[in-house]
Amino acid sequence: MEFPVEKLIRAAEEARERAYAPYSNYRVGAAILTRQGRCYTGCNIENASYGLTCCAERVALYKAVSAGEHDFDAIAVTAATDDFCVPCGACRQTLAEFSRNLKVYMVNARGDYLVKTLDELLPCVFDRKRLLSGTGGDG
Repeated sequence: MEFPVEKLIRAAEEARERAYAPYSNYRVGAAILTRQGRCYTGCNIENASYGLTCCAERVALYKAVSAGEHDFDAIAVTAATDDFCVPCGACRQTLAEFSRNLKVYMVNARGDYLVKTLDELLPCVFDRKRLLSGTGGDG
């Protein structure tokens, strides 16, 4: 049975309600789906030192990885905005470590979504192969 996209989006919306965003008031929720059908959620967590803020996508990913997951199928990202909620560059790079073919559902306040693969959102990614090519490794 396939995990319904609507269920993934709803999990992201519920996570958004727990966001800690006292500085920007830009509340984001994310839900990442493993290939085995498990869902992990995250919300953005801000800090007075903005550089220490962690995005919802990375919170969800870190929760999943810390639970032993490494194989992902999709992620939904949502904010209460008119436009689609697009992952930042840092999140794209972090997600690419695990799945270049990850489906990214970018959701707006109405629940409409745009879907792209991570590879479409982050072409020419810096990955293990590129890293090892500069060290004499065989990648």
